Parts: sequence; structure tokens; C-alpha cells
Amino acid sequence: MEKKSVTAREKLGSRLGFILLSAGCAIGIGNVWKFPYMAGQNGGGFFVLFYFLFLVLLGVPVMTMEFAMGRAAQKSPTKLYQALEPKGSVWHIHGYFAFGANILLMMFYTNVSGWMLQYFYKTATGGFIGASSEAVSASFAGMLADPWGQILFMAIVVVGGTVVCSFSLQKGLESVTKYMMLALFFIMVGLAIYGFTLEGAGEGLSFYLIPSWDRVEAVGGIGNVIVGAMNQSFFTLSLGIGCMAIFGSYIDKERALLGEAVNVAVLDTFVAVCSGLIIFPACFTFGVDPSEAYGPGLIFEILPNIFASMPAGQLIGSLFFIFLSFAALSTIFAVFENIIACMRDLFGFSKMKACMICGAGMLVLSLPCIFGFNIWSGFTPFGGTSSIMDLEDFIVSNLMLPIGSLVFVLFCTTRYGWGWKSFIKEANEGKGLKIATWMRPYLTYVLPVLIGVFFLIGILQFDFGMGSAWNAMFSA
Repeated sequence: MEKKSVTAREKLGSRLGFILLSAGCAIGIGNVWKFPYMAGQNGGGFFVLFYFLFLVLLGVPVMTMEFAMGRAAQKSPTKLYQALEPKGSVWHIHGYFAFGANILLMMFYTNVSGWMLQYFYKTATGGFIGASSEAVSASFAGMLADPWGQILFMAIVVVGGTVVCSFSLQKGLESVTKYMMLALFFIMVGLAIYGFTLEGAGEGLSFYLIPSWDRVEAVGGIGNVIVGAMNQSFFTLSLGIGCMAIFGSYIDKERALLGEAVNVAVLDTFVAVCSGLIIFPACFTFGVDPSEAYGPGLIFEILPNIFASMPAGQLIGSLFFIFLSFAALSTIFAVFENIIACMRDLFGFSKMKACMICGAGMLVLSLPCIFGFNIWSGFTPFGGTSSIMDLEDFIVSNLMLPIGSLVFVLFCTTRYGWGWKSFIKEANEGKGLKIATWMRPYLTYVLPVLIGVFFLIGILQFDFGMGSAWNAMFSA
């Protein structure tokens, strides 16, 4: 007999809490480094324009569907299909894959979050003061070579997630995320304003935001720009593995869900755009070519050197890395909540028991990613310099997210799944922006094709031989 949850389903205390939680799940390290890097590599203003377009065409509709499924079913991804699917169908199999994808995401994202905390600690305690540029750059490789240091900060992240999620939904996750996200926005805006005062601000912002056809041609034409923008817009919201569905299950029916998805996308984009306002002025002020500054090298080698060179660099650098830490932890807490909810729905555990099991499990499951940079560095799944993290990220980012999003879309729009009428009824209940009837052909026929094309492009463009997943490492 199926086990039942031991308590009534919790609810979020406010609409603001729901929006900030959902935005916190979407906002990750990719907003901070990948968006400005991709903009610089793909024509500046043209890339930004297409990014906004694809965010509306791809991201917002899929997010609305995830919210609707979660709110209608009032269950986690492992059980929501059973509540909505026609009898005898097998849609619910995806729920278990989504559960696994959340665990796999945490297996490397806990380590990335630990890196951010470790660099905040180094910067705040003056670890880079007086160090040569070579020494600052070499510190990242030194960190990766030290498994015990990584384990320590990873454990801090996991224990923090366990403690936050062990409290009631409103007193724990909602309360902590509210303050953390508001602090993130405050620090980010302050750093962006500071960036405007730098000597190279004008040149940096021009490179970042003003469209240039010459740059478009330099990167291979408008086709490459469009593909890059579609890639970034899709992955930035972490869709396809039920992260948004779980928060949909925690809200009431006072607001229509399309408008809520738009609000989350706006906050996610705001962080992405502002990150460029911080990074590009600094790069141009201190003579860094932004077209070459990407990935871990940007965050852990180039920017620490910039902070070490600027007035009040220790303070500015500390604020930047705590900003990065908040961005990473907002995703960690949200995904951790999703995993805990899945465990409770599957096995009927109490919240505390589920938290303890998930916390202990993540401490163990996060170790392979750490060891992949040192004692297991001989294992290169894609050849070259690839690592266990590259393999974990490839499965989540290139497989689970697009395939899961396609499943959500088909489930909500075809008669073989939940169906258009049921989806529209749930999504449009409440006040606010609603899905119009004229959108049905696009959502039913065009959107699945776009997602399928994107999935194929992502597979074809992935460099299986050189381990270039480094450049996608922070996509969630």
C-alpha cells in the first residue's frame, strides 16, 4: 500500500516568498558569469535582444506548466503525475528521473557553492593581499588539488541546507531565502553602481550592451548568436526537473500562473544583466579582454587579481564572493527542498527524518565530484581535462533539463497526458496575466519542436573529446 505523508502539506506564507523562492532556484552562478560572457562572445546587444525573446518564447511557458502541475497535484515531482495522468499511462516514470536529476545536480552544485564560500573566506581574511598575479591565479588549482578543504566547505553547504529545510516551510526556507535574496539584490546593485564609477565603465558597457554587427560577423554570423541566446535562456531557469513544480504545490489559487512565471523570469534576468554591469567595467578598467574571460578562470583567477589591484579591493571582492555565495545557496536550498519533498512523498518520512537522510546522503554523494579533481583525476569521461563534474553536469544540463521540459510540455498540451483544458483551467485560475486561447497552437505544436531542436543542437555542439563542459558547469 502506498505510504501517505505524515502531515498536511505546508504552504508558503506570502506571494513574495513564492516569487523569491522560485527566483532563488532559477538564479545561480550561470547568471553571474555565463550571461555576460555569452553576451560578449555573441555580439553584445544582439545577443541580449535574442535572449529576452527566447526567455519569453521558451522559458516562461515551460515554467508556467511546471507551476500549474505542482499546484494542481499538490505533490512533489515523484507523485504529481499519478494525481494528474490518465489511468494506465506511464507519464509518472519521468517523476523518478526528475528526482534523480535533482540529486545529481546537488552532487556537483554543493561543491561549486563550497568554492564560493572558500573564496569569500580567502578574500575577506586578506588571503590575496600582497600576492602576485601568478599566486592568485594558482590558488584555484591549489584549491582543487586539496580534497579536505573542498570537503569542509561542501559540508558547510550541505549542513546549512539541512538545517534551513528542517524547519517549517515558512520559518525555514521561505524566511531565510527572503532575507538572502534581498541581500543579494542589495549587494548586486551596490556593486553595479560602483562599476559605473570605474575608469573603463563607458567602454565596458558599450561592449556589453550596444549591438554591433561586426561582432556578430566575428563570431560566425547571426545563427551562432541565436543558438547561444536560446541556450542561455533555456538553461538559466533550471526547467525540466520539477524544481518549479514543487513551489507550485506550496501556493494557493489567488494568482494566475503565467504572471508569476513572468515575475520570476524578470528577477532572474535582472540578476544576469546586473552581473554584466559589475564585470565588464572592471575588465575594461584593468585591461582584461572580456572575450577571453570566461568560466572558472573569470571567477577564480581574473576577478581576484582585479580586486587585488583596485582601491578597497578586499571589501569589493568580499562583497562579490558573498554575492556569488548567496546566488549559489539560493539554488542549493530550493533543490534540497525538492529532494526532501520527493523523499517524503515516496516513503512517508517525517520532515526531520527526510532532512537527516538527505543531508547524510548528499555528504557522501558529493565526494566523487571533489575526488575527480585530485585522487580520481585520472578518470576523464570525455577525454582531455574533463572530470566527474563534467559528466554529472552533462547528464543534467544537456539531457535531463531539455528532455524533462519536453515531457512537461507534451503532458500539458496533448490529450494523452493532462490535456490542454485541464492545464488552462489550473494555470488561469486567479488574478493576473493569463494564457490566451490564441497561444494554444504555439504551445502545442511549435514549442515542443523548438525544445527538440535545442536538445539536438546542444548534443551536437558538446565537445565530447575535450571536456568543454567546464564552460557549462554553472548553467543551473
